[in-house]
Amino acid sequence: MKLKEDLNPMLLLLFHLMVSIYTIITFLPSYLLSWVSQPDGGFYGSEEERAKRVKARSVEGCPEGPYRAVSATKRLVTSLHPGVDTLDKVFEYAATRFPHRDCLGTREVISEEDEQQSNGKVFKKVVLGEYRWLSYQETLTAVTQLGSGLASLGQRPKTNIAIFCETRAEWIIAAQACFMYNFPLVTLYSTLGGPAIVHGLNETQVTHIITSKELLETRLKAILIEVPRLQHIIVVENTPTTWPSYPRGIGIHNMTAVQKLGARPENARERKQPLPSDIAVIMYTSGSTGIPKGVMISHSNILAGITGMAERIPNLCEEDTYIGYLPLAHVLELSAELVCVSHGCRIGYSSPQTLADQSTKIKRGSKGDTSVLQPTLMAAVPEIMDRIYKNVMNKVEEMNCVQRTLFILAYNYKLEQLAKGYSTPLCDRLVFRKVRSLLGGRTRVLLSGGAPLSAATQRFMNVCFCCPVGQGYGLTETCGAGTISELWDYSTGRVGGPLVCCEIKLRDWVEGGYRSTDKPHPRGEILIGGPNITMGYYKKEVKNQEDFFVDENGQRWFCTGDIGEFQEDGCLKIIDRKKDLVKLQAGEYVSLGKVEAMLKNCPLIDNICAYANSDEIYVIGFVVPNQKHLLALADQYGIRGSWEELCNSKAMEELVLKVITEAALTAQLERFEIPRKICLSPEPWTPETGLVTDAFKLKRKELKTHYQDDIERMYGGK
Repeated sequence: MKLKEDLNPMLLLLFHLMVSIYTIITFLPSYLLSWVSQPDGGFYGSEEERAKRVKARSVEGCPEGPYRAVSATKRLVTSLHPGVDTLDKVFEYAATRFPHRDCLGTREVISEEDEQQSNGKVFKKVVLGEYRWLSYQETLTAVTQLGSGLASLGQRPKTNIAIFCETRAEWIIAAQACFMYNFPLVTLYSTLGGPAIVHGLNETQVTHIITSKELLETRLKAILIEVPRLQHIIVVENTPTTWPSYPRGIGIHNMTAVQKLGARPENARERKQPLPSDIAVIMYTSGSTGIPKGVMISHSNILAGITGMAERIPNLCEEDTYIGYLPLAHVLELSAELVCVSHGCRIGYSSPQTLADQSTKIKRGSKGDTSVLQPTLMAAVPEIMDRIYKNVMNKVEEMNCVQRTLFILAYNYKLEQLAKGYSTPLCDRLVFRKVRSLLGGRTRVLLSGGAPLSAATQRFMNVCFCCPVGQGYGLTETCGAGTISELWDYSTGRVGGPLVCCEIKLRDWVEGGYRSTDKPHPRGEILIGGPNITMGYYKKEVKNQEDFFVDENGQRWFCTGDIGEFQEDGCLKIIDRKKDLVKLQAGEYVSLGKVEAMLKNCPLIDNICAYANSDEIYVIGFVVPNQKHLLALADQYGIRGSWEELCNSKAMEELVLKVITEAALTAQLERFEIPRKICLSPEPWTPETGLVTDAFKLKRKELKTHYQDDIERMYGGK
């Protein structure tokens, strides 16, 4: 999507003259450099030509599939290296190849202080130093000692152990220790509520849990009495050795003390290595549709998944740096970090509150994590990229006329060049360098997953951050692996072709009107099969029979509930979700996810949840407005009041609804799809509120409960 050009004609002419001269001078070398030799002596061709090539084919020639990547039509790939068939072997392989290279990095905290905001709220601000690194060999030693120490505390192979901790180096050390000693690792989101935590710990019958001091004090302490089997708590920080006012019978240990215990010669014991079919992780979902379910994931499942993902990242090697800040309890982040470890990359840890110079916990004038680490690889959920997009575009609006003109011209010019498969080094250096520095300035691959990424945001990231965005599709039940778009494919709205570890087919969903015989593209429910398909839900046999099946060839499949279509080049496009489809009273089907995706590009909207009741004839919506744009709208119409008063104002609801309706019509939504009434939420939806998951997916059930009074008002005409 181009930015609107409302520019001085002379300036426009001058810019295009300069660009024409530059294009003529650089055309020949850039054209020659776009041809890269293949190992077999052939040529890939330009990026434009590569993007147009077929990515996947139906192996049986049927429109419903199954579809496989063109390089895996005969056999799906299951592992990275011959003989490396479990996760402990993957890490040992990396430590043997890259013993002295940096592995895991953490920034030291130089100072902390409380800073009072203009609204009276107090935020904790930090000044952070450089990254301190553990080498691969040092990390392996820490992993081995921790595993031995846990065994000395009574943890047994094939007996579950839990981790309830923020993303940090100690998380991955603990995970690798569990992989090595064959302790199935139960992962829980750090933002889960008390009942969900109790459910996960009791269902898996854990006796040991690894956590942080903060989470122990704020989340676990209050529920320990409800988890009677728990005997040992391992705290990852070097914290006090005595813990008063905790239940008797529970031992609390520092991770360092457990590692020292494991390093004692008398505790040395021969470990029993896991088999590829053994459970590596029981990953509890974020619970977007109710009580979290534990997904059982074997070593071979994860290995197949990360093998498929790694194949889509060109030139992945030990020179790459990855920034880890998404929840490691989410399959996207865990898979991404295991991909990096398997290739000798270094991983520097961060958090959403310290990611950039402008992040909420970074003291003004000091540097955020991306500025210091300068990562080359990064994963992000669309919610985070949408925020970056809106923040940068707000800054563009505040530029003076000349700056804004130059930015818009450069943006539109680069869009045209990307469509042709060409790079724009001059624009990148002169115009987009400052924007690119927000992520450190060296990012070469951005991986997006967890939810659909809007076309506008994807284009913005392509242009301003000067790197491709690999949009992926996968679920916890498929180890996060399904599809990832090729990095030279700059098309939007698609998620790429199947990975080399799996195959995908479409199943007719007659009720929703989706069939594999549809024209111009076959459509249906997405089924994913392959060695990356997990073992099922923990202690949920009925649900397993509903969502998983094994075909006549012994292939395991998962029924995703998502609706997709395969395009001519073998790329998949997600077009709907069975659970998001609501039939209105008059018979029209409304895809709530589609409505939300279209409207989230509106600058006035930070977040939106569409809602429809089958007994009613129209859609309604809950909206988190963008504070800057809402205040400007209120000022434009002379409406006064505090932030809460504005959000509760009937007049503001009507004004926002008018803007939303215009945006919906521009996005070509049908009239019956457009929300007819809305309510404004003064508070943002964060994982801490319980209204969205850690990946910022909407929790529709919780949102419905939270806004029940507003639903009755909007449908009752009160």
